[in-house]
Amino acid sequence: MRHASVCTISTVWLGLATVFSAIAADSASPIRWWASSVDGKLQLTEQLALDWSTPAQADKVELVKVDSTIVFQTMLGMGSSLEPSTCWNLARMTPAERDQVMKQLVNPTNGIGMNLLRLCIGSPDFTGDPWYSYNDLPAGETDLELKRFSIERDRRYILPAIKLARQKNPDLLFFASPWSPPGWMKSTGTMIGGHLLPQHYATYAEYFVRFIQAYEAEGIPIYAVTIQNEPGVDRAKAKDPKWHYPSCHWTGEQERDFIRDHLGPAFRRHGLKTLIWCYDHNYNVRGTGDDPGIGYPRAILSDPQAAAFVSGVAFHGYEGRPEGMSVFHREFPNGPIYFTEGSVFGIKGAVELIDRLRNWASGYNGWVTMLDDRGKPNNGPFEASRTLVTLNSKTVKPDFHFDYYMYGQFMKFVQRGAQRIESTAGDNAFANVAFRNPDGSIVLIVANTTSNLKPFVIECRDRSLATGLAPKSVATFVWPEK
Repeated sequence: MRHASVCTISTVWLGLATVFSAIAADSASPIRWWASSVDGKLQLTEQLALDWSTPAQADKVELVKVDSTIVFQTMLGMGSSLEPSTCWNLARMTPAERDQVMKQLVNPTNGIGMNLLRLCIGSPDFTGDPWYSYNDLPAGETDLELKRFSIERDRRYILPAIKLARQKNPDLLFFASPWSPPGWMKSTGTMIGGHLLPQHYATYAEYFVRFIQAYEAEGIPIYAVTIQNEPGVDRAKAKDPKWHYPSCHWTGEQERDFIRDHLGPAFRRHGLKTLIWCYDHNYNVRGTGDDPGIGYPRAILSDPQAAAFVSGVAFHGYEGRPEGMSVFHREFPNGPIYFTEGSVFGIKGAVELIDRLRNWASGYNGWVTMLDDRGKPNNGPFEASRTLVTLNSKTVKPDFHFDYYMYGQFMKFVQRGAQRIESTAGDNAFANVAFRNPDGSIVLIVANTTSNLKPFVIECRDRSLATGLAPKSVATFVWPEK
């Protein structure tokens, strides 16, 4: 493997005056960079462009090598979710403010450029409405032909939010996940826990088809679906009613059979281009409790007929470590991995996001984009951390937090189709990840979690420059590949 374009970032333990004295003029290919800091002084703020030079010598140097000839995963996109809670809060705003918030979320020029959003097939736990599917029936009734299928409930505030997002960024991709099939298809007879009855596998496959067709009729193409959000969970087993929210338990073998014998053939029969991502649960290597671990998707992809219908594996981050995705990748190196749920917060969140990207995630999606200052609406049991945007429940005005700008340091600059390139791992104090965009630019994202300004040097091939990163901040450097 060739190593002709090795780049190096060196953390240099020198005074700033010494570091910056190493910068020499070379206007042929300046580095542009932007930074955001926890103290709010920097909010995706563009800094003075840097010029390449040879850095001063230092006694102690920590090297992080970046090699654009060694490539890893190709990025599909990054974003968050348009689940019911976020959509409801958007609906509470004036049209002008709602328009502005959406622009700031998804527009690549005037916002942070989210380009991959997660939707819900029916009710998740974060909603203010009673739980619903698209085919709810009175107890004891069935509808095997799905004659009463309807997305009507989504028209009130969910579909308008999705359409607005697509208006602000036509390049958005949407993937969708159910929290439960209709209750009449399940062992519990409700959307709470239990499992899908085998005699309804074929009908449930058609349910997915109907959802995709109905959304496409609204001008919303569905790029991919997952079979079940967190399939290890069965909330019907919880004694405390607080934990009774839509869920459905699957094993890897059950999902394998459903995809192989029903869903995949149904998509093919109807000519659907929508992709199937399997699993959609945590990246723990070994199963524990409600978390089945990577043995679940292994059971699916080990079956060639089922694997033929699967275009990716979806992971969450509530159990295990991001390295679990790398473990799985080594076993199944040809299948893309997507991180589909798990928000990150603060400057340490930037390091967590870097860690997930360094472990083969081709996509990243946070969970719940906007709640109000009371954490509402939320009928589920989980108390949410502060979201990217908070709606003031009295003034109905949005408040954008550091996490919004931190996300922008990644989402605004890493293009769809970017390839992650080799870079020696950092640590929890000073982390980095690098990409080569389709347009030929190199993107380097660094995060400084310490309370001190961090001086460092970027070297690329025969060029170098010295700079510094403010305390508790994240920065993105962009330059054309030479």
